[in-house]
Amino acid sequence: MKKKLKLIPKFKSEKEERDFWQRVDSTQYVDYSSARHVSFPNLKLTSRPITLRLPAGMIDRLKIQAHKMDIPYQSLIKKLIFDGLGR
Repeated sequence: MKKKLKLIPKFKSEKEERDFWQRVDSTQYVDYSSARHVSFPNLKLTSRPITLRLPAGMIDRLKIQAHKMDIPYQSLIKKLIFDGLGR
């Protein structure tokens, strides 16, 4: 027997929808057993350039660490910031 799902309410804004999904258990609203995998190969994340002043020694250390990991140093900076935000 399938579980009876609650109706998803209509939202006035993206913020209202985001707040709703952050406070409820989505399994009460969505049947994930029928979900299927899709991919969006051309989807690009929106990014915005910023200016960030760092001490020269820190940049040198970042470049050395990035070189050891075989990635661009700006990618390493983004990774470190992302990891620091706690996902």
